[in-house]
Amino acid sequence: MIGFEFGFGTLVLALIALLVASFRILREYERGVVFQLGRFWKVKGPGLVVVVPGIQQMVRVDLRTIVLDVPTQDVISRDNVSVQVNAVVYFRVIDPQKAIIQVENFLNATSQLAQTTLRAVLGKHELDEMLAERERLNIDIQQVLDAQTDAWGIKVANVEIKHVDLNESMVRAIAKQAEAERERRAKVIHAEGELQASEKLMQAAEMLGRQPGAMQLRYMQTLAGIAGDKSSTIVFPLPIELLAGMAELSAKGRERGASDD
Repeated sequence: MIGFEFGFGTLVLALIALLVASFRILREYERGVVFQLGRFWKVKGPGLVVVVPGIQQMVRVDLRTIVLDVPTQDVISRDNVSVQVNAVVYFRVIDPQKAIIQVENFLNATSQLAQTTLRAVLGKHELDEMLAERERLNIDIQQVLDAQTDAWGIKVANVEIKHVDLNESMVRAIAKQAEAERERRAKVIHAEGELQASEKLMQAAEMLGRQPGAMQLRYMQTLAGIAGDKSSTIVFPLPIELLAGMAELSAKGRERGASDD
């Protein structure tokens, strides 16, 4: 009788333990991929899920966005410049069934694919494009990754290139190139200013040449300006036209004086 009671108690405890093990709780961001006798059965969750021990097995899948840090990769650009590039990938599982069945470890597979894609895409571009057009390169990498991971039930939302590191010799070369470019722009701007100034001076000379009186007035203004400066003595040549005009005025004055007499 004691043995019967002990066996019955053990059976009850085993049934209780089996019943407790049958219940699983999945959070809002989790799903359970359930297999029955080794075959896919269904995706369950969130909330309380019942799994028959020994017959069914469940694999938890996190649906939240995963931030994947891509290790630094050695990349040779299209113009044969060696750089080191690292990036970060944002992705999430949108189909738990594919993520578990189609690939052994979707996290590791996505990481390896991101590394090879980063080298392949950046290797098609020159160094200047890597430094100046990161946004476009981010989109290119994201599209390639998203297309290849679609079969695994994964959606790549965004890719960001974090650093493009150059060796010291290349940094110095880029600095010299930038300095030469600034000097070139400064010379071009100076030359354009000289050209515009010469055009304006030519227009002024043509206008003064058509109006002798304007030329004389300009000389008078210049003399008035010099007269205000008492720090030095300046010899200012008078134009022939101005002297001729003054001589004519003097002659007319003498003629008036003679006629008055």
